[in-house]
This record gives sequence, structure tokens and C-alpha cells, in this order.
Amino acid sequence: MSLKLQARGHTMRTVCCLGLAILLAAALVLATGGCAPRPARMVVVTQPSTSVEVVYVQKAPPGPRAEVKPPRPTRKAVWVPGYWRWDGNSYVWVQGHWEKKPRGSAWVPGHWDKKPRGWVWVPGHWR
Repeated sequence: MSLKLQARGHTMRTVCCLGLAILLAAALVLATGGCAPRPARMVVVTQPSTSVEVVYVQKAPPGPRAEVKPPRPTRKAVWVPGYWRWDGNSYVWVQGHWEKKPRGSAWVPGHWDKKPRGWVWVPGHWR
């Protein structure tokens, strides 16, 4: 092997240094692989003790999607419709489901709100 390397103009020392450099570069890539920067987000402080992260999405959500509801499991179940969730790169459909209705309450569906900085998800909730 050393004869072939020397015939090409390389010495063993060059090959060893090159191998070490490749090994160090690979270790650096593996060590920093999970350190990719996250997309920019805004934090809005609602109270001194708590904060809420608000994500502004520049791209409008897709239109509503038709869903086939499975049979209602009980008379007290309420259909919670599906919605488009932003996963950081694109919109992903979250399937609707049945939920047991808390006594004396009504489901308020979530929706996307257009704001000056982009689209904001307002989660559904019981009222």
C-alpha cells in the first residue's frame, strides 16, 4: 500500500494527516448535528409569572378539509373538528375526534387569525 501511495506522490505522513483531519471533521459534524438554529419566534409575556410563545406563520393555512366522523361513542360526546397545525416547516392536518362534553359547556373551535406579523393559531377550548 505504501508503494502505491508513494507512486502517486503521497507519503504515509500525508495520508495519516488527511485521515485525522477527516476523522476530526466527522466528530465535529456529529457533535453539532443537533444544534441547528430554530426558526425565529416571538414571546409575549401575559403576566409576570408566565409567558406564552406566539408563533407567527407567514404562509396562510390551507382551506378547511372535509372529515368523515366516526360513529358517536356516547350521547355526551361532542365532535372536535380537525385543524391545520404548523410544524415549523409546513401545515400538517390534525384529525378531528370525539370528546366528552363537560357539563354546562360548549366547544369553541380553534382557528387561524390573520395579524400584521402573520397567521397565529388560536386553540379551541371549552367555554
